[in-house]
Amino acid sequence: MAEEWILPRKGTLENPLRIAVLISGSGSGMAALLNHQLENDCLHKTVLVISDRNDAKGLEKAESLGCKSLAILLPDFEDKTQRRRKHEEFIHQSFIDNDIELIILSGYMRILTPDFVKPWAGRILNIHPSLLPDFPGAHAHRDVIAAGAKTTGCTVHFVDSGMDTGPIIAQESLAVLDEDTEETLSERVKELEHKLYPKVIDSISAGEIESP
Repeated sequence: MAEEWILPRKGTLENPLRIAVLISGSGSGMAALLNHQLENDCLHKTVLVISDRNDAKGLEKAESLGCKSLAILLPDFEDKTQRRRKHEEFIHQSFIDNDIELIILSGYMRILTPDFVKPWAGRILNIHPSLLPDFPGAHAHRDVIAAGAKTTGCTVHFVDSGMDTGPIIAQESLAVLDEDTEETLSERVKELEHKLYPKVIDSISAGEIESP
């Protein structure tokens, strides 16, 4: 069954759109979003940051920036399908408990199941470090360099039930330098990500993005 896209309501300054950010690591993109919200009159507010790892440095960053953070770990079930389903149930319940209206994936390294995605379709965004549909997956920078690509960038897209296959919202590009390594390319693309993602979230909160 295909997704039925339902976009979030328009936010207002008095009643901003309530956002949850999912992270797995340092949370640099999450921190960029929180700082954007602190420095500007936004129609959205991050009220919850969740990681699937309790050692994720981004959890402390979120707290230091005044945002509630939670580590929701995979439960200890032997059956992998049951473990994954229960983990997503815990996350979903935390969204309900905190009145979440928009989900932002920012360096979240788990693939969400169709059962989780479909009820939220249109209200889950992801940012990927390549110009999709080129170079999907977890090793985009490595793949870009290996392919000899001259241009790369980042893509913000709606999340569907596939991997990096959801409808594209916006992209920014930069040139791949001859001397680039995975690390240097990653850092330069992150600079683009930290500008593009908040801009797209501003637009969707203002009702300026159409349903796929």
